Amino acid sequence: MHYQLRHTTRYDYSAEVALSHNEARLLPRELSWQRVEQTDTVIHPTPVRLRERRDFFGNRVGYFSIQELHDSLEVTTTSRITTSPRPLPDNDYFITWEQAIECLRQGTECLDARLFMLDSDFVSADPALADYARASFTPGRSLVDAIYALNLQIFNEFTYDPEHTTIATPILDVLASRRGVCQDFAHLAIGCLRSLGLAARYVSGYMETLPPPGQPRLQGADATHAWLAVFIPGWGWLEIDPTNGCLPDERYIILGWGRDFSDVTPLKGVMTGGGNDRLTVAVDVIPLADEAPV
Repeated sequence: MHYQLRHTTRYDYSAEVALSHNEARLLPRELSWQRVEQTDTVIHPTPVRLRERRDFFGNRVGYFSIQELHDSLEVTTTSRITTSPRPLPDNDYFITWEQAIECLRQGTECLDARLFMLDSDFVSADPALADYARASFTPGRSLVDAIYALNLQIFNEFTYDPEHTTIATPILDVLASRRGVCQDFAHLAIGCLRSLGLAARYVSGYMETLPPPGQPRLQGADATHAWLAVFIPGWGWLEIDPTNGCLPDERYIILGWGRDFSDVTPLKGVMTGGGNDRLTVAVDVIPLADEAPV
């Protein structure tokens, strides 16, 4: 699949800003199933300094600073991406979830994954989360089967409700209300898995969405999306999307991953002045026609 991405973030301030330092995680990762062919970032006002680095998790981070008076900030990133099918565990690959926990505790090949077993800013292990997960993680069950079951369990038992939560809503409140958005459901699933002793990481990106039948695609109507990946010892990271009850495929484009949302915030920074601000975000995930063979 070929896509053109456009992500515009705009802040309008109630008072002028004299100085700001910012980090943007809006540049897609290069992966074996995701080829990044072009990226471009346009910032207004023009920053005096702009550079790219890799963070601890290998995500692409654009740093920029603005040192002139301004009452708005607009950042637009465009990218051209080609995606292909993700790898999946073979049908004959078998490890129980209890064996996976033991591997994570003792296996030296799992050292990098252990970071994603720990509590983070938005996700803390809790017995209530482990109890909820045990409906899918029954004794002796295949780890892969249990992961798939938890994915569907959350999808079937929770209601998507963008008015019910904010990014700061604790996941135990999400568990109690059975309502939330993609960030909540990703955090919830990660909390369930870590509470059992497994490793899970938060994934930030985009998903191609289709307009209702007979209606045109609206410019800027798409949005960022969140899902997660679970570590399978001896195989690797398996992605799931509890918001949609499916496995991410070519329609999913990864920006970055981390312990939770705080590690992959699209745009954040510090500033002098500004007062109150109004945030506007517009996202387009535009499918392109397949390229003709050479």
